[in-house]
Amino acid sequence: MGIDVGGTKSHIRAIHDGKVVADRVVPSEGWRPADIPAAAAFLATLIDRTVRCADVAAVAVGAHGCDSARACAAVETELVRMLAIDCLVCNDAELLVPAAGLTAGVGLVVGTGSVAVGHDSTGEPVYVGGWGWLFGDEGSAPGLMREAARASFAARDRGEPPDLLTELLVRSYQVTEIMDLPEAMAADRGAVGWGNRAELVFEALHGGSALAEAVVEDAAEALAGLVSLIATRDVPVADVVVAGGVILNQPRLFDAFLGKLKAVAPASTAHRLTVPPVHGAVRLAERMG
Repeated sequence: MGIDVGGTKSHIRAIHDGKVVADRVVPSEGWRPADIPAAAAFLATLIDRTVRCADVAAVAVGAHGCDSARACAAVETELVRMLAIDCLVCNDAELLVPAAGLTAGVGLVVGTGSVAVGHDSTGEPVYVGGWGWLFGDEGSAPGLMREAARASFAARDRGEPPDLLTELLVRSYQVTEIMDLPEAMAADRGAVGWGNRAELVFEALHGGSALAEAVVEDAAEALAGLVSLIATRDVPVADVVVAGGVILNQPRLFDAFLGKLKAVAPASTAHRLTVPPVHGAVRLAERMG
């Protein structure tokens, strides 16, 4: 069995004799990776509601929010204790490379958040980025909105007339002027509220906004920088598997990322993930057998 626990939804797939015997997507509501017993119970419930636990030989989980080897090991240990079956828990970005049919490389997720994950020469996972919407996650949906607001504020401080991006932000938050935007955004629902409005950045970009273009270019540079940085951590970067709703659904961001990647890691090849990440979880579970 493979499980991909994302920020908003979880995908569970079970394989028997090479055939899919269960495949379902459910909300990730209740997933709290910082609460180890609750996280393990969440996973155990997913498994039990999909197939009988007694029928599961091995389960591999790629989990959003498990951003360190210690956190993954803690959830894994508790899950093994609860189910008494072979379990592997890793970050959800670690599913991308095996999902693409590769054995080495970097998984880059750009969606609700952004993080690059690979394995060094000793096999240990290496995480770069993924610091959350307040402090990082450049290129992610809420990250784009944060930088769009900052770019609009900086333009106003320079005395520039309102750009289309600024106008769309003001209109979306139903305020009368940019000076009211910080308070309105601070009252929004954090990463979810900001992320739901990220399409405004690309609407402004397609409308000719210079600010939006700069925001997208900066995001692409930051994402390529994650690959460049993880390369310094003894991680092979010849292959970079890219996934996540934001970057895969926005060609301008993906193309800008390719250009920036070529500049900082010319030997790297980027691959768009064309199968669900849960496919990588299944591959990992199969290798456990």
